[in-house]
Amino acid sequence: MKSRFRAILLRKDADKQTAEDVELTPDDLMPGDVTVAVSHSTVNYKDGLALTGRSPVVRKFPMIPGIDLAGIVEESSHPQFKQGDKVVLNGFGLSEVHYGGYSELARVKGDWLVPLPKEFSPAQAMAIGTAGYTAMLCVLALEDAHVKPGSAVIVTGAAGGVGSVAVALLDRLGYKVIASTGRPEEEAYLKGLGAAEIIPRAELAGEPRMLGKERWAGAVDSVGSKTLANVIASTSYGGAVAACGLAAGLELPTSVAPFILRGISLLGIDSVQMPKPRRIQAWNRLAKDLDVGKLAAMTKTIPLSGVRQAAEDILAGKIRGRLVVEI
Repeated sequence: MKSRFRAILLRKDADKQTAEDVELTPDDLMPGDVTVAVSHSTVNYKDGLALTGRSPVVRKFPMIPGIDLAGIVEESSHPQFKQGDKVVLNGFGLSEVHYGGYSELARVKGDWLVPLPKEFSPAQAMAIGTAGYTAMLCVLALEDAHVKPGSAVIVTGAAGGVGSVAVALLDRLGYKVIASTGRPEEEAYLKGLGAAEIIPRAELAGEPRMLGKERWAGAVDSVGSKTLANVIASTSYGGAVAACGLAAGLELPTSVAPFILRGISLLGIDSVQMPKPRRIQAWNRLAKDLDVGKLAAMTKTIPLSGVRQAAEDILAGKIRGRLVVEI
């Protein structure tokens, strides 16, 4: 194990948050029963919020940000993991109350870790990251709600991380994918991932009607607010909407009409505290159902020094697909 290692550390003095490049020792790490040599992390929307301080994601300072990590076990007193095991970790308070993935070493609880599926390298696991893992959770929820392959499913924020992986997964599974995006220049990219139809974001961003024309059987929404309300209003009888994001806001300006007149289900997707069996199911399904060629097409790799700019860019909607951070 390294006696000293690099990390990014967030500090807060009064109301000002700073991000510093630091050198730490293993003694500086938080408690846990597994120490991981981190090779890769990623930049998700939530990472953008944490790094910029624009939302109170970080609840304890100082903090090493990075809600995801992948790497190799260095030390373990946990019965399920041993030195040399490849592992992946999403959520469980990383970057909020526990040191996260923007660090060459991480000490965490073994109960949070998932064995890395043999089909993926650590870099590919972080190309998936929380965004892709959340997309898989959404797909599993739609399957559980009996949204059948062959039916139409809309994906909002389709050019983003969750959206890109959702489009690729749903196409692979046989759904007709309708991609909603505010970036018309990404049409070729989205069709390359499997979208059958592209609709502009503005079509879903207006004042919602309580009920609209039935257009799709299911949805994966990472936007929230009026967009989610309009998606619900146009979901067909017995359909389901998996909601996992709030890029446009927390409010939901709709009524009970779609739920009691059309029997629609609104499925809330939490990735942070998801129980381990469902996590393992999601990662195993990703190994089976995600086209790694499409994953590569949506992925860009940056160094650890690039995460601050990436945080600004992802909040500004300038990031297409997924960003892998090479630690």
